[in-house]
Amino acid sequence: MIDIGRIRTDDIKKTSRVLINKYPDKFSIDIEKNKTALNEMKVIFEKKLRNRIAGYITRTVVVNNKRKAS
Repeated sequence: MIDIGRIRTDDIKKTSRVLINKYPDKFSIDIEKNKTALNEMKVIFEKKLRNRIAGYITRTVVVNNKRKAS
């Protein structure tokens, strides 16, 4: 059995990219901090959507940090 992970919709990806570009210093590799940052911005009001966007932002930040280190 192959574990391929979850698929994220284009809305989550677009919103995450816009937020990362607009507020690059607000997000880190910690998902809990990213959730609270999204709560403080009052951008997303649904908990499930906020969590998915925070997860994608966290993953994007981790990948970007690895690319910069290489």
